[in-house]
Amino acid sequence: MPKVGGEVVGEEDCLDGVLGFQVVSIGDGEAEARFPVADRVRQRFGLVHGGAYAALAEMIATEATVAVVHPDGFAAMGSSNETSFLKPARGDWITARARARHRGRTTWVWDVDHTDGEGRVVAVSRVTIAVRPR
Repeated sequence: MPKVGGEVVGEEDCLDGVLGFQVVSIGDGEAEARFPVADRVRQRFGLVHGGAYAALAEMIATEATVAVVHPDGFAAMGSSNETSFLKPARGDWITARARARHRGRTTWVWDVDHTDGEGRVVAVSRVTIAVRPR
């Protein structure tokens, strides 16, 4: 469970839980997550909000980094997130597939492709994760 100001925040109360994010898989240098397309992730014109893509990319990149570094006594948190929106999404789900581009001592860099329910790439992200001692 994430900590904020020393307090534990329940998953359902964090942004990830509120938006319905789900981790599908975490492997060696790759990971996948998704969320259902619902009103809570749309902007006022009915499109999936760009912030939902950015948040999903940062969540899966952080979780995949934590899976490796946490047992060694390190924490991971986002330090940079660049997300580009390519086209409006169709279908019921957005799926993010992340690949580690760099796994360093203090930073990891991830590339993330976001696909819609029709398998089309609708957004891309590059996320840098800071790795720090706990």
